[in-house]
Amino acid sequence: MVELRLGQAARVLGVSVDTVRRHADAGRLKVTRSSGQHRLVDGADLARLAESIDHEAAAGGGSSARNHLLGIVTRVVTDKVAAHVEMRCGPFRIVSLLTRESVDDLDLRPGVLVHAVVKATNVVVELAEQPAS
Repeated sequence: MVELRLGQAARVLGVSVDTVRRHADAGRLKVTRSSGQHRLVDGADLARLAESIDHEAAAGGGSSARNHLLGIVTRVVTDKVAAHVEMRCGPFRIVSLLTRESVDDLDLRPGVLVHAVVKATNVVVELAEQPAS
């Protein structure tokens, strides 16, 4: 059984530690205590919560893409036809290559709030550092 500390669980969900505590207090996430009295979350239980959050978010959408990341434009580089738009979405730097016409139509420039919508057919999965048992 994989057990994660609250901070690790928060990073996995992309939320604050306080939000993870609220999920636990509401009974949506079961926690145990370590010998040092740190709260621990079962990895399988966290996966179920992540799935339920994903389904809740998807239920309200009108798009087949499930990865909508709220962010802010940090840089725009354009030429006559193409454009390079950089965004910060939480801890992530997202880069989009699109047409100059789209950038102009959307009036994209640094400081504009955007949703980066990611729909990929290829996702690389790498192992993260595993918590100590």
